[in-house]
Amino acid sequence: MTITTGQVDQDLVTLMNDVFGDYAEHHPTSTDTTLDREFWRRLDDLGLIRLTGPEESGGSGADWHTAAELLSAAVRHAVRVPLAEHDLLACAVLDDAGLPVDDAARTVTVLDEHGTATRVPWASTSDKVVTVFESGGKWLVADVPVGDLDVTPGANPLGEPRDDIAVDVNTLAATEAPDGLIERLRLKSALVRAIQVCAALDKTLELTVQHASVRTQFGRSLSRFQAVQHLIADMAAEAALARTSTEAALTAAVATDWAGANVPFLVATARSCTGHGASVVVRNAHQVHGAIGTTREHQLHHFTRPALTWRAEFGSVQHWDDQVAQAALSARDDLWGLITR
Repeated sequence: MTITTGQVDQDLVTLMNDVFGDYAEHHPTSTDTTLDREFWRRLDDLGLIRLTGPEESGGSGADWHTAAELLSAAVRHAVRVPLAEHDLLACAVLDDAGLPVDDAARTVTVLDEHGTATRVPWASTSDKVVTVFESGGKWLVADVPVGDLDVTPGANPLGEPRDDIAVDVNTLAATEAPDGLIERLRLKSALVRAIQVCAALDKTLELTVQHASVRTQFGRSLSRFQAVQHLIADMAAEAALARTSTEAALTAAVATDWAGANVPFLVATARSCTGHGASVVVRNAHQVHGAIGTTREHQLHHFTRPALTWRAEFGSVQHWDDQVAQAALSARDDLWGLITR
């Protein structure tokens, strides 16, 4: 199950699963992840790398629900590819700023006052980095070729590129960012990771149920033991809570074009729920598997490690907990209104 079930054309969902499934079958997930340019071109030919871009600028004109299904399909097959960073974040910023979008593979980052940024997703494997920075009291956007940046390669625990970059912003040809771009980028970045974590948790639950059903102990399947049933029930509850809160945030964001007054609270809630849910789902899954899922040859860790890694990106669990708490305190006597509107 995904957060977009019933909202996306099922033929398209089948296509996505077939594409990622075929790739995963012939390209086992490694701890050293790079952008596979041949696969990227295949996704481009299918119209999947600019899924939400306007058709007049070369995109497919799809919505965020379809994009969420695409991200989830990639996660379910343990395929690492920067679809979110390219389409939903970098190209979306260019569209917002009225800048042209070409065929280059992109990622995005917000530079600090020194023109630097740390742990930028997929920067070293991209063609261009969309940089957002403040200068003269204004937020500016520049589409910068990677060759013009000082890039220090790095990686997260999954092996996905997380690189440090530096640039003299005075050399950049930049365009003034429209109002609200920074906040939209912050919310979108947070929500794409929530979507990915939900897909990883659902796949982890699926694998655990399968294992408990076929593995026997003392002459009966693991699923017949009450203690195991409790572990799996807790996993299902946490995965459902994470998925529901993320779907609520996604629905509100799409309905209001990310301008709804409650969208920041809903995104923070989704990130808080997915973050805490990941702890329970990952812990219980490995307990039910008897810890064998931690070994390299077992597929379980292809989903538990991403869940724990991605929940810490674009804001820690503590950060999003604080955002939820601050919203509740600010609501004061209208707490019911905050959680129901």
